[in-house]
Amino acid sequence: MMLWTQLISAKRFGMEEFHAERQENRSEFQRDYDRLIFSAPFRRLQNKTQVFPLPGSIFVHNRLTHSLEVSCVGRSLGNDVAKALIARHPELADSYLPEIGSIVSAACLAHDLGNPPFGHSGEKAIATYFSEGKGLALKGQLPENEWQDWIHFEGNANAFRLLTHQFQGRRPGGFALTYTTLASIVKYPFSSSLAGEKNKFGFFTSEEESFRRIADELGLIRLNDCPARYIRHPLVYLVEAADDICYQLMDIEDAYKLKIITKEETVDLLLHYFPEERQRRILKTFDVVSDPNEQIAYLRSSVIGLLIRECTQVFLDNEEKILNGAFDDSLIRQVADLPAQAYTRCTRISVEKIYRSRDVLDIELAGFQIISTLLDLMIDAVRYPEKAYSQLLIDRISEQYQLRAPSLYERVQAVLDYISGMTDICALDLYRKINGNSLPAV
Repeated sequence: MMLWTQLISAKRFGMEEFHAERQENRSEFQRDYDRLIFSAPFRRLQNKTQVFPLPGSIFVHNRLTHSLEVSCVGRSLGNDVAKALIARHPELADSYLPEIGSIVSAACLAHDLGNPPFGHSGEKAIATYFSEGKGLALKGQLPENEWQDWIHFEGNANAFRLLTHQFQGRRPGGFALTYTTLASIVKYPFSSSLAGEKNKFGFFTSEEESFRRIADELGLIRLNDCPARYIRHPLVYLVEAADDICYQLMDIEDAYKLKIITKEETVDLLLHYFPEERQRRILKTFDVVSDPNEQIAYLRSSVIGLLIRECTQVFLDNEEKILNGAFDDSLIRQVADLPAQAYTRCTRISVEKIYRSRDVLDIELAGFQIISTLLDLMIDAVRYPEKAYSQLLIDRISEQYQLRAPSLYERVQAVLDYISGMTDICALDLYRKINGNSLPAV
């Protein structure tokens, strides 16, 4: 069984030899949160697509606003769980257990840092470039485990790399976050060779040793049949639940604002989370709050509060299973029947009407074209750096990306670091310049 006293550690990755208690009001985990908030990769999320195209005349969520909202929900989940666990285990009151809310909140901020431009289509564009595009030509030049990293490219694994990798010219240990915050973002604690059909995994080959170090320090359970597969850190379930709650409800609210679904459809979807008596009380507030957007916002906030309580209870009910590694589901799928049915219905409508809408598909098509073109040119440049055009491309990129690394794997990883770190606008701008459709101002 995993132990709370070991699972929550203030040790900082990459800064272990400098570890010391600081005399300040912030806890180590609050410092994690602040480091992320003030970081350049976090700021760049403001210009990365969540679902709908950016920018537009109607404000919809981008990766930045989504991450902030997930962080708020995660903090509530973590605080509620911590309060209940301390009541259940009073002997842990003087441990780091009261910090769960701060840890989950910080991990939620970081959970999307590794996502490339253009939403989830960016991940697909990178993976399919290698599995069925021009990148397929590289397959025979790499060991199988390294090749699996690319054909299953995953934003979650890329976030772990961004937070732990020693980029040239940066301080030791990357962000130097605490071990527990880092472990809390890894939803799929196994290598790309185990990704399977879902294309989900938690760390690239280049960061496998880093994750193993963190997992062993925190006492995560390693599955006997596979040295590169671990049981999730328990707080991952809370980070995942916060993400599940927010993306589902906020995508529906955005779709309403963009007139993809009507107000009546939106109200109907959200009301079904509640029993009839509570539905009647909510509808009575509409007599006082007459603005349709405010009505939807109130209803959405009511659902978020309900799901926070439900997911908290599922976590507490399954604490022993989670610590034993016997819980193998998301919290949201284990909530009570009524909200579970409403969530499933929202998921179905989202797939049918939102994720397949013309605007969403258009951004996916554009993202595929832009990312595939940039990958093609940049990978050609690091493979053949002696070419004149290659030198021009390499020279315009910061030296923190090790495009002249000794191995092909490292050079291509550097290309992926560069492209996945771009905003949508930056990727589009470079694409236009490379194609001669845009020139610098003179």
